[in-house]
Amino acid sequence: MSEQTTYTVTIYTENNIGLLNRISAIFQRRHINVESINSSVSEIENVTKWIMVVKLSEEQMKKIIGQIEKQVEVIKAFYHTEEDTIYQESCIFKMKSDLLFEERQIQNIIKDSNARIVTVNKAFFVIEKSGRKEEIDLLYRELNTFGIMQYTRSGRIAVTKDEMKISTMLTALQH
Repeated sequence: MSEQTTYTVTIYTENNIGLLNRISAIFQRRHINVESINSSVSEIENVTKWIMVVKLSEEQMKKIIGQIEKQVEVIKAFYHTEEDTIYQESCIFKMKSDLLFEERQIQNIIKDSNARIVTVNKAFFVIEKSGRKEEIDLLYRELNTFGIMQYTRSGRIAVTKDEMKISTMLTALQH
């Protein structure tokens, strides 16, 4: 079996209902787990940008990109290795407020991890952290020993190190 690599998949699409189901089905049919997914506006007006993280062989990745691009609403799909992208994830933790005042270590953990406190009230406080997956995993492990009330993590957001000429491509397609 070919070597598994973590890829960041970037898909530029029209914003249509049902497209997520069809794209996820492409991965599902091949028994490939999508580790994270993020959908947002892109640098191009009326174009949605999806960022997906998957672990598979390059041969599988090329086939999947081909399948994704066959979807009518997909404008263009790309895949990049970890080394070719600059990426971040975000997370928020909800913790009991008394921990903030009674556990000195919590304040040190927040400071050392470059996290920030978003809100504090009598019942709870919320911490936000953006960074690499490993940084967020570490903060989770450190805070988990004190008890986390709620935790939410975003999918990866990413840009490529090399220029992506998608805007130029789209301009050419529109003429």
